[in-house]
Amino acid sequence: MRDARATLAVAFTVIAWASAFVAIRAAVRDFTPGALALGRLALGAVVLGVLVLARRRWTAPNRREWLLIVLCGLTWFAAYNVVLNAAERRIDAGTTAMLVGVGPILIALLAGALLGEGFPRWLLIGAGVAFLGAILVGLGTRTGGDVDIIGVVLALAAAITYAIGVLAQKPVLRRLPALQVTFLTCSMGALACLPFAGSLVAELPTADLPAVAGLVYLAVVPMALAFLTWGYALARMDAGRLSVTTYLVPPITIVLSALLLREWPPTLAIAGGVVCLIGVGLTRRSAGPRHRSADRIIRPEHDGSTGTGSPTNRRTRDRAP
Repeated sequence: MRDARATLAVAFTVIAWASAFVAIRAAVRDFTPGALALGRLALGAVVLGVLVLARRRWTAPNRREWLLIVLCGLTWFAAYNVVLNAAERRIDAGTTAMLVGVGPILIALLAGALLGEGFPRWLLIGAGVAFLGAILVGLGTRTGGDVDIIGVVLALAAAITYAIGVLAQKPVLRRLPALQVTFLTCSMGALACLPFAGSLVAELPTADLPAVAGLVYLAVVPMALAFLTWGYALARMDAGRLSVTTYLVPPITIVLSALLLREWPPTLAIAGGVVCLIGVGLTRRSAGPRHRSADRIIRPEHDGSTGTGSPTNRRTRDRAP
């Protein structure tokens, strides 16, 4: 029964995150990128805050954890959402999802440079293949003979901020509950987006109902609920195996985009997305007994300062309420 619930949690998370690309594509027609990011993060922080209060448990972060929480909030939540929204104003949801799918490779590369995990041969080969796929996606987004290079660059920037945010967040999860970490990082992201408050206030009264509904959906489902189901699954499944499921997001996004928005990425862009996924798959060949990058990033074996970072203690502490 527990395995079945974890599987359902993974399925919900992947579908919710895939649907986010489609909802953003619809909402950015009435909201500017910064206003949409602020609305989504602010409402998401409120929902998560209610859940934190209901749980009635709080672990005070130390100085290092606060620094990492702020970094994650500024990159994965604030910058990521703004540039992702801007990208989807220029290119379709499916293409954006495929480009952002390069993020896991960037995480592995940054871990090799910053965490001393090295650069296994298959990691470099896979990164090269994925980069070729990104080029094909860029060529496939031609409009009138011109490549929307700005949209491609914005989507890749979203992948970079996502990777930085993951690397900053994962060490914090050694000791702090996932719900609390998500609430704090989401709140930091909302605070960073406060300069867009004027735009949000001005755009809300004139926005169509579907756009407003999309903003609310983005805050409640992909932001708040999906991060909770991800934490639930992470507490019960191998982290490396679980991370592979996020590669299902781009194809699901393409299907949802076609059904709901009647948007199909160009054929060359789809081919490029497939090449990106192949590249990601090749990087997994380095995941042997001594090179399990995803596990080392997501589930460290040792805290370095306390004895609370053991897998057993962490599984008990991070269970969803």
